[in-house]
Amino acid sequence: MDRLTFFSEFWRSPRAVGALLPSSRGLSAAMVATIDFSSLSTIVEFGPGIGIMTADIAARLRREQRYLGVEVNKVFYERLIKRFPNLQFVNQSAVDLNDILRNAQIAQIDAVLCGLPWASLPIDEQEKILGAMLRFLRNDGVFVTFAYLQGLLLPGAWALRRRLKKNFASVTTTNVIWRNFPPAFAYICHR
Repeated sequence: MDRLTFFSEFWRSPRAVGALLPSSRGLSAAMVATIDFSSLSTIVEFGPGIGIMTADIAARLRREQRYLGVEVNKVFYERLIKRFPNLQFVNQSAVDLNDILRNAQIAQIDAVLCGLPWASLPIDEQEKILGAMLRFLRNDGVFVTFAYLQGLLLPGAWALRRRLKKNFASVTTTNVIWRNFPPAFAYICHR
């Protein structure tokens, strides 16, 4: 059912959803494994979709740690709040991150896991999202996002790579997750 929901939302808004199918559990595991939950106070997830990564995050969160999911798609948002009643979600665009964090009374983020379709986002939206995130991400914080292999040649993907290398002290990648559709890898970015 979740895959069917994801697929139908892709057909309604392909640019916003970014893929025919949700991320695989393998991609989620590779991304979540890069986060040090022992030193975490606040984690934000951009574009949780149907909650593949959210489930992995929730399994590791301790009671005193805070999670905020930012999901623009109303159908996904409604499913997330039912599936994860103990987590906090907002039905807004990550472009509005300044307002979102202010309203949630979050002054600093320790980690960001991101499922946004960077390669299909307009460059000005990329700039707004990353700029706001960098204002709130702590000095030794981590930002983890993924890219599809077939999208690496798109202008949005080139812009993202340049922006990551410019704004983070260290940018590494995971191995390619071939069992993801389409195949993908994650960028692990440390300030």
